[in-house]
Amino acid sequence: MKLLLVDGPYYVYRSFFAIRELSNSRGEPTNAIYGFIKVIRKMLRDLQPDRAAVLWDEGLPHRRTQLQPEYKQQRAEMPELMRPQIDHIRRIVPLLGLASLRQPNTEADDLIASYTCEAARHGMDVVVATNDKDLFQLVDGNIRVYTTNKADFLSPKDGFALLGSDYVREKWGVEPGQIGDVLCLVGDSSDNIPGVSGLGPKRAAALIQQFGSINALLAGVETIENEAIREKVAGARAQIVSNQEMVRLDTHLPLPVQLEELAIRPRYSELLAEMEPWEFKSLTEEIRGEAAGLLKPQQGELF
Repeated sequence: MKLLLVDGPYYVYRSFFAIRELSNSRGEPTNAIYGFIKVIRKMLRDLQPDRAAVLWDEGLPHRRTQLQPEYKQQRAEMPELMRPQIDHIRRIVPLLGLASLRQPNTEADDLIASYTCEAARHGMDVVVATNDKDLFQLVDGNIRVYTTNKADFLSPKDGFALLGSDYVREKWGVEPGQIGDVLCLVGDSSDNIPGVSGLGPKRAAALIQQFGSINALLAGVETIENEAIREKVAGARAQIVSNQEMVRLDTHLPLPVQLEELAIRPRYSELLAEMEPWEFKSLTEEIRGEAAGLLKPQQGELF
């Protein structure tokens, strides 16, 4: 049994910026909608999952904003041409056959982590479609990350790769479960989480390799050989401790929809009706033909 979990915000932004100046005859922007539909269909063809969901941000967790009020405050406003497309995308997800899930004051990362861990407890294989470094903490033998970024795989013939522990060790220099420890030290500028001043990812990874964990590092900070690094880490202890909670993924959230309810069930007639105003001629004809059984789907193809 394979579960696909899609980082909705990431793929909306990626679709919007990958396809520019696409609109219908009324001048309404459609680039993010088109790109999102295309990428979801590709995932389903590539992975042939049994169950799937798209996860969304719905505010910020209180546990993070209380610790660091500036959390994510520096992020730019959503582009104006993207804003009207979000609601359309969220409506179309269940029509494509995937659950569309969000919870108040919860980030998509934490929902993904909770679903991933619950699925793993049930012996399911999990594929997370994302580019978020935080979610690479989840990787293990049954949990991998889907990518179509050609820089992340050697064989482009399939057009995608599933990234596992070997990828994490090569890119980060630590095990997947230690990525959070590295982030405690270096912070995360994209989320406005400060790190230890002057401490880069390579040095942080070396420290975690040496000590094994952030707790062991803080307990033995006086044994760090490099005096300058020792003073930096000692001086930033409070920030590092705060960062532990900031980067920790919540793996025990109550699930808004249970795993058995995530079976993929496309609603073709509603999907085609929803797509009509967007004027995606070739894509609409492709789906209409498949829905009518006029085209023989490729093995494992769901649309």
